[in-house]
Amino acid sequence: MSEEVCVRAKGILFDMDGVLVSSIGSVVRCWREWAEHYEIPNAEVFMVPHGMRAIEIVKELRPDIDAEEGLRYIEDLEMNDVADLVVLPGVKALLESLPAERWAIVTSATRRLLLGRLKTAGLPVPERIISADMVERGKPDPEPYRRGAELLGLRPEECLVVEDAPSGVGAGLAAGCRVLGVAGTHSVDDLKGAQWVVRSLEGVSMGAGVDGLEVRFTPVG
Repeated sequence: MSEEVCVRAKGILFDMDGVLVSSIGSVVRCWREWAEHYEIPNAEVFMVPHGMRAIEIVKELRPDIDAEEGLRYIEDLEMNDVADLVVLPGVKALLESLPAERWAIVTSATRRLLLGRLKTAGLPVPERIISADMVERGKPDPEPYRRGAELLGLRPEECLVVEDAPSGVGAGLAAGCRVLGVAGTHSVDDLKGAQWVVRSLEGVSMGAGVDGLEVRFTPVG
């Protein structure tokens, strides 16, 4: 049985999908519809690579089309398909307990999609956001998390990244942050690069400490 860990950090950088909300049903349905529309082979069983920016998926699958047009098409599909979007366990209380200046969302979703999902989920919109359309290079490049730390006025090593995807874990580590992995979208083994892994945020608490925040949780194994 693992013992409780206390991590001190000055800021928290959350991924969104798979960490704060689950939209996997919508993502799978919409990307398969997109793939059929753009005549991708085996569209009916297409599985989107999680944690990758939509614009990069579009460019990889159909380099011959207008990438911005392809992005708008998938974005519109996902904005309209929110019936089974759910807030993940422990998230709402956790976010409401954090001082606004201490956290940001760093996501591979576009700003429009991010705001739409948070509204549907009834979650607070942070003052500080790094979305896919605000960076030159998406995860696993460190740019998104470096930018997130800058938004909080902090150094990357002062921040704790909360991630559910290997690409995001890699981005956080490359940026110089410490990383807490959340299993669910991926297995614990898939997230082994993270310093710690939990099964959900339900057992995680974040509160004011001597110099910032104290994050308490019991990691897996």
